[in-house]
Amino acid sequence: MIDYSSLLSSTVQDIPPSGIRRFFDIANEMEGVISLGVGEPDFKTPFAIRQAGIRSLERGRTWYTANAGLSELKIEIARYLSRRFTLEYNPKDEIIVTVGGSEAIDICLRAFINPGDEVLIPEPCFVAYAPIARLMHAKVVPIPTREEEGFKLTADALRSHLTDRSKVLIFPFPNNPTGAVMRKEELEEIAEVLRGTNVIVLSDEIYAELTYGEKKHVSIASIEGMRERTVLVNGFSKAYAMTGWRLGYTCAPAPIVKQMLKIHQFAIMCSPTTSQYAAITALKSCDEEIEKMAQEYDMRRRLCVEGFNRIGMDCFEAEGAFYVFPSIRRTGMSSEEFCQKLLYAKKVAVIPGTAFGASGEGYVRVSYSYSVSYLATALARIEEFIREQKG
Repeated sequence: MIDYSSLLSSTVQDIPPSGIRRFFDIANEMEGVISLGVGEPDFKTPFAIRQAGIRSLERGRTWYTANAGLSELKIEIARYLSRRFTLEYNPKDEIIVTVGGSEAIDICLRAFINPGDEVLIPEPCFVAYAPIARLMHAKVVPIPTREEEGFKLTADALRSHLTDRSKVLIFPFPNNPTGAVMRKEELEEIAEVLRGTNVIVLSDEIYAELTYGEKKHVSIASIEGMRERTVLVNGFSKAYAMTGWRLGYTCAPAPIVKQMLKIHQFAIMCSPTTSQYAAITALKSCDEEIEKMAQEYDMRRRLCVEGFNRIGMDCFEAEGAFYVFPSIRRTGMSSEEFCQKLLYAKKVAVIPGTAFGASGEGYVRVSYSYSVSYLATALARIEEFIREQKG
């Protein structure tokens, strides 16, 4: 018998599997489960986008594109970022079209990290950041955020974690799982800390279109002095309900893009051609579709925040993305225990806060990218569960 454990990478073996997928897989094997675990829009990809993809196939556009993506798509990405977020990027040498935002995160970290470099990650956060950094043999430095501060990264917290080895700050706002949003004045405070350092910011803005209230998303790349040290990551999965199309993009100064493109060339070749043609239509014609979906998410957000507060699970008012992060501390259970008991007792699947870092203990993540009736039924079951736990 081959001893695979002696052959496989010890780094890979030491990385635990995703806490999100574990609960999703359990829920999939049970009958009648309401799963609020996976962050995937329940909307169909808008019709015009689907039609554009179909047309590209009918015309036989099934060949490779240029490594960095279709020129027309990169031009539209640049126009979109300028129109929506006042960001200016040159489509010729400052944009790469990637296989989802996940690939963009990966090639950014691979382009910058040498073994032993420190990657600063505000937590709770998306589950993929730390494992990708560890695969690069980086030292992961979590920066806990607190509900009392809106789960935002503060200048003081950032300053206290900076060292001579700090290389990359991952900046995950709007945030998954908390729904926290950083406003312009708060971004300026972060920028002030970073000026004069050699720290690069990886700004994951996949939820940029999903912010609620009068103030819209502001990119840290738009703050004075930050564009030159920011790698922006975005994509089509969340705002355009295109998760299965696997298409994202990254934007950065040309010297950075030149190095990231090498990794993309050798690992991926190019992003899916059909998805690229569909995305051109998304950027050109679907601003109204974005707004409609965002309005629906906002209504669901308010339903969930009010519902959890009503049943005694104190719930931070998320301002972005499509998640709420209610506290389960009053139950006396750990996040893991709460989620397991809820799943088996009431067949509702939510994700332990600890799946998003140690500072997520005492919370659970609930996705509201589901219909109102689905959410209402889940809330009723959770209320019943809480009442039964009180005895």
